[in-house]
Amino acid sequence: MSQHDLALMAHLLRRAGFGAGRDELERCVAQGYEATVEELLHPEEAPPALEDEDLIRRYHVDENSLMLIESCQSYWLYRMINTRRPLEEKLALFWHGVFATGYTKLNQPKQILNQVEMFRRRGLGSFRTLLVEVSKDPAMIFWLDNKDSHKTAVNENYGRELLELFSMGVGNYTEHDVRQCSRAFTGWTIRNASLHTARVARDSVWPYGRLDWQFEYRADDHDDGEKRFLDQSGAFDGETIIDIICEQPATARFVARHLYNFFVADEPQVPAWQSVPPRDPEAIRTLMDAFVSSRYDIRSVLRVLFNADFFKDARFSKVKSPAEFVAGTVRLAGAHDFPEVADITLALETGYMGQQLLDPPSVEGWHTGPEWINSATMMSRVNFASQQFADVEKPGVRSIIARLRVQGTQLSPEYVVDTCLDLMGPLTVSEQTRQQLIGHMAAAGDILFAPEPEVASSVERIRELLQLIVATREYHLA
Repeated sequence: MSQHDLALMAHLLRRAGFGAGRDELERCVAQGYEATVEELLHPEEAPPALEDEDLIRRYHVDENSLMLIESCQSYWLYRMINTRRPLEEKLALFWHGVFATGYTKLNQPKQILNQVEMFRRRGLGSFRTLLVEVSKDPAMIFWLDNKDSHKTAVNENYGRELLELFSMGVGNYTEHDVRQCSRAFTGWTIRNASLHTARVARDSVWPYGRLDWQFEYRADDHDDGEKRFLDQSGAFDGETIIDIICEQPATARFVARHLYNFFVADEPQVPAWQSVPPRDPEAIRTLMDAFVSSRYDIRSVLRVLFNADFFKDARFSKVKSPAEFVAGTVRLAGAHDFPEVADITLALETGYMGQQLLDPPSVEGWHTGPEWINSATMMSRVNFASQQFADVEKPGVRSIIARLRVQGTQLSPEYVVDTCLDLMGPLTVSEQTRQQLIGHMAAAGDILFAPEPEVASSVERIRELLQLIVATREYHLA
């Protein structure tokens, strides 16, 4: 099994999921890169994402109602860590960042989890279908005020963001288009969302929890008049507007840049896309072509992306988001594979690092890439990762130590450092960092696994080395 194949597979599983330990890497390398890509692209053929859904609710009673944002965040992070459908969960995170919907306004976290579940169902399919589902999603309708848009009093919030942040980007439409788009979505509203509107059922908080909001179409409140949108005319409704949007080259470019930024390499942030060209125009063109030729099928675009040289060559060119960092570190350490009281703290950790899941700072979502890193968030990241590798009894840590032990009873500091970097990634750190790690290990001599009194000391030194590795710059890159 070549080092190149292992490194490439590790890269794929970091980007298309949340990373993997060595056993899983070796299984995927054995079945081949393209076969693994197809396995990832077809989560519907895998077992259910979780095998212990009932245990989560038994050990975390608050997750029965999912009334608290911390409970909802913890549930989602548990899924990221333990899912058997990694790309499905990774795409849910991706679309959550694109169609950003926040708890601060909704005060109804379960509705955002319902939206995330919709991303799991639709995230790999037609972008056209996804836009329709987003437009009918109760959390989105509340978030962008479409429940307050009527044929006689049009609210333009959703129409504007559909064009600016969800499909085409600034500079590809006019204010007139925003107005016409918004008219087409009048009558797309929700039930069970208000205590004060006589036309909908009453909401409920106690004692049984919140009522789920439901999409409702009200024909009598829909503006079915003639509309002029992107140089086309007709009595358009929302779905026809989405058809026109998907036909635009700007939409193909917008989706391609989002996919490149999330899966390949850090790009400038969305507001700059009108004036800042992509870092790899040819890659964007390739993804655009796949989007158009497949009739907007995201699975087809990702198949092209994962098999492209520009993806394979883009290792460690992205800063891990807090959710990726937390889920990947926990998976590597082998923790939280069974419902635990400590699960709830994981939600707090991503927040300390700058990413409150289910509560993005605005409809624009989070700023990514280097903007994830500052002195406060970096300290939180290092402390969290170090804590995860502090317990040598965790399965992932124990596995690394076991793989070292079978290499002999006396191992040089250089060999131990290189092997641990390999098992933690494989990671390729700078030569300066590598020499510092070797120097630290050499200060106490070789690692000894015999006689027995030396073993405990050697295990502690390996644990300390792993904690140093997770503090390196390279570990924080995907």
